[in-house]
Amino acid sequence: MTTLPPTLPPTPGQTVGPFFHYALPYDGDRDLVAPGSAGAIRLRGTVYDGAGTPIPDALIEIWQADPDGSVVQQPGSLRRDGWTFTGFGRASTARDGTYGFSTLTPGPTEEGAAAFFAVTVFARGLLNRLFTRAYLPDDVDALAADALLRSVPESRRGTLVATRDEQGLCFDIRLQGEDETVFLRFPGH
Repeated sequence: MTTLPPTLPPTPGQTVGPFFHYALPYDGDRDLVAPGSAGAIRLRGTVYDGAGTPIPDALIEIWQADPDGSVVQQPGSLRRDGWTFTGFGRASTARDGTYGFSTLTPGPTEEGAAAFFAVTVFARGLLNRLFTRAYLPDDVDALAADALLRSVPESRRGTLVATRDEQGLCFDIRLQGEDETVFLRFPGH
């Protein structure tokens, strides 16, 4: 009969970083398309802790539809070939807590739906990743009709909508505190 040790060793989901910069980034991780290529946009932002301090060692992942709204199912996200759009990207934050992606504008995945980026956040102090969405700000009617946005109190919906500026789209992520980003929970997670 085998006896289990009195305590089990921690797994990565149970330890506190920061180790993201050492193992998870890869060449081309933040460039879903080459910067400056036709249709390329910039999605960027800053990740803040509960005190409003930028987090220098967070990791952001995005999944998105392509511009016509198709859910991309192409391999190659970890070894970019320079022309296949996979819809997945990963960016670690810089010392000032900023992140950025070169990507394409996602299309709505169904008629009348609001277009969005699915966003995952890994950061020190988190025992597991966080899920959220970054909606495009352009289609006000689609945003008003979106079922997920309608399920969020109106005063908090803005934390899920990116803003446009001269550089592209900006989506800041606040892990706690005032204007905390709305995070999602999925069954089994």
